[in-house]
Amino acid sequence: MLEILKAVVYGIVEGITEWLPVSSTGHMILLEKIMPMEVSEEFWSMFLVVVQLGAILAVVLMFWKKIFPFHFHGRGLVDWDIMELWGKILIACVPAGVVGVVFGDWLDEHLYNYWVVAVMLIAVGVIFIIVENRNKHSKPVVCRTKDLTWQIAFLIGLFQLVAAVFPGTSRSGATIIGALMIGVSRTVAAEFTFFLAIPVMFGASLLKLLKFGLAFSGQELAILLVGMAVSFLVSVVVIRFLMGYIRKHDFKVFGWYRIVLGAMVLVYFLA
Repeated sequence: MLEILKAVVYGIVEGITEWLPVSSTGHMILLEKIMPMEVSEEFWSMFLVVVQLGAILAVVLMFWKKIFPFHFHGRGLVDWDIMELWGKILIACVPAGVVGVVFGDWLDEHLYNYWVVAVMLIAVGVIFIIVENRNKHSKPVVCRTKDLTWQIAFLIGLFQLVAAVFPGTSRSGATIIGALMIGVSRTVAAEFTFFLAIPVMFGASLLKLLKFGLAFSGQELAILLVGMAVSFLVSVVVIRFLMGYIRKHDFKVFGWYRIVLGAMVLVYFLA
């Protein structure tokens, strides 16, 4: 029962931090140091990734009409604008996907530690503040998701690559910063970040499940399902909050949060 309660906490943290640009993986690594689960190292490595499926399902549910291309409309059964969007999403996922498949295990072993997490929390927080200050009096060039070009989509994917390499960067944080830097509006940047998460997280989860195998104990299966369910429910609330928030505010508050959290992490572990 104690491990199930821990899974609830992990699900809450995942659901909140997956979509806010504050690094979900970084928070999960830090939470594990404070409140470790009594599970095998192999299961924990898998859980850290697969629990994100709950959060991804929330995106699929909430943006279904924008991402599902097969339905009856004025131009036929297939919405080719959505099909083109999926092409751009897949192009943007290529850099991080290749690095994840080829170097995933090495990155897990060498970079998933509190030093890297703390440094990237602070560094990306500073960049958020700089970019938002620079964009304060400028108008975005891209204000609709359909106006994203193939080149812009690929560039955003390159920023996502940074998050794939360095834990604590935040996948959503990296892609949002990249999008803002090249003239994409906050709303479009956030939406495209959500869409990018779908193939990235499904792919990463599939790889982790195949590596772990399907020989779950009853307790392991319960922990995983509870974590996913909680992350799904929390994600629905957080996504709605974020989309409403960024229509009136910038991302600087998340930058300051990252800086403070990164400093606290360094102080905690050094002490």
